[in-house]
Amino acid sequence: MKWALLHVSLAFLLCVAVANTSLFHGVAVDLSFDHYAEPRVEGVPFFLSMPCNCLVNVAYVIMGLYWLLQRRGSGAETRQSRYLRQVFALMAVFYAPVQWTRLAVLRRAPAVLDQWFTLPIFTWVLVWIGFIERGPAKWRASHAAAVEACSLLSYGLALVHERGFEVALGCHVVLAVYRGVRVQLARGDSVSRLHLLLAVLSCVGFVVLKLLDHWLARYRLFQRFTGHFWSKVCDVLQFHFSFCFLTSLTQRAQEKSSSQRQ
Repeated sequence: MKWALLHVSLAFLLCVAVANTSLFHGVAVDLSFDHYAEPRVEGVPFFLSMPCNCLVNVAYVIMGLYWLLQRRGSGAETRQSRYLRQVFALMAVFYAPVQWTRLAVLRRAPAVLDQWFTLPIFTWVLVWIGFIERGPAKWRASHAAAVEACSLLSYGLALVHERGFEVALGCHVVLAVYRGVRVQLARGDSVSRLHLLLAVLSCVGFVVLKLLDHWLARYRLFQRFTGHFWSKVCDVLQFHFSFCFLTSLTQRAQEKSSSQRQ
């Protein structure tokens, strides 16, 4: 776990340092409470001014720790597949305080980081699928690092156009879904197919509910637990079912490799 923690921490701190420079001052980010449909609660600490949207971030930490601390039997998981799982779990744990900080302080740096970190998270799905397709013998951490670096650099589109981040994120989502469907058709079973379907549906819910945040607030059901809140619930489920899908396919690939060697 120490290598996964070291690599995620270094990338996290590097992005935090860059986000606090003037580099991204031209990026279009929302820095007002009006951006969110959830009404503010007066008389509470600033980090709970929108309690539902703030506290939902605890779910990311719980889900991330659950997958981080998984214990599998001997031979059920290789060192490389364990690293992939731990990095993905740590991404969820690190992402939660970034989102919470954005809501608490409404400043540019955490708003930029909230957008920026979304890209390498989706990219790690591609990295993990690459491991499943190539196998441990052909997979290289250096290749994973290069793919993640390209993903981080793609946030530069936000400097070029007001909707640059949305374009970059859309490309990441489409690639992740495409690669997921492809590896499912080649290596999956009925269980992994269900996990993939639930992950994709959660992704759709994440996007749609977030976009309809203010529109849904016209209805009583969405006036406290708003569309933005439920989009975050869908995001946590998206993470979870992605873990289920990827770990299931990884186990199948390793069992197949072991049987072929025997």
